[in-house]
Amino acid sequence: MKFWIVVPLFFSAFFGGASIFLFKKDMGKNLKLILSFSGAYLFAITVLHLIPDAYQSHDKYVGVFIMAGFLFQLILELFSDGVEHGHVHHQVHQEAGFPSGIMISLCLHAFLEGMPLAQGHQHELVFGIALHHIPAAFALGSVLMQNKLPKRSILFLLVVFALMTPAGYFTSNLLSTTLAGLQQYFARIMGIVIGIFLHISTTILFESSSDHKFNMRKMIAVLIGSGIALITFFAET
Repeated sequence: MKFWIVVPLFFSAFFGGASIFLFKKDMGKNLKLILSFSGAYLFAITVLHLIPDAYQSHDKYVGVFIMAGFLFQLILELFSDGVEHGHVHHQVHQEAGFPSGIMISLCLHAFLEGMPLAQGHQHELVFGIALHHIPAAFALGSVLMQNKLPKRSILFLLVVFALMTPAGYFTSNLLSTTLAGLQQYFARIMGIVIGIFLHISTTILFESSSDHKFNMRKMIAVLIGSGIALITFFAET
């Protein structure tokens, strides 16, 4: 078990969400650049690292679990309104109160993302998840603020969300060391996460620009995100 993994996963999510109190109006353009970068990086590591590794297990059902992860993310977004890929739909959350559907679906999503970290490509996955959680947590903080929750409650809920991916990692690590034969199921768990990543990354890339058009800054962010993933891929081969 590598405890260094917890640090970027927790703090990226927590500070990404807490920054809503510092950058309420000036974060829009920068957030879209972060989204474009993280979407390209997630898509690249999924195609270059995660999918080949999942199929190396020779489990013929991996594709089924990839489809299940993709569809599961669609179901989660019925409750989260797309917060996990950094979008806030202002018209949906006008009434005060606790958005339980968004919080539960986001926590479940983050927990599942942490489970494959007990296996290979930890550095790429940790970096990708941490990047992806910055705009997601910022969007979550925005929703909580729109729902008129007190600042203390918002910070507490951001801590809960930030702990979910480390919790998924620790749970997966614990199960793999205490339950015999669990290793063979990691390819299927990875398949679910691959499906989630494919949905999120492609959604980010299509929705991070108005009218689905890329300007030069966002194109550069996408190229940098893809380039970093390619560099790590060629460095390992």
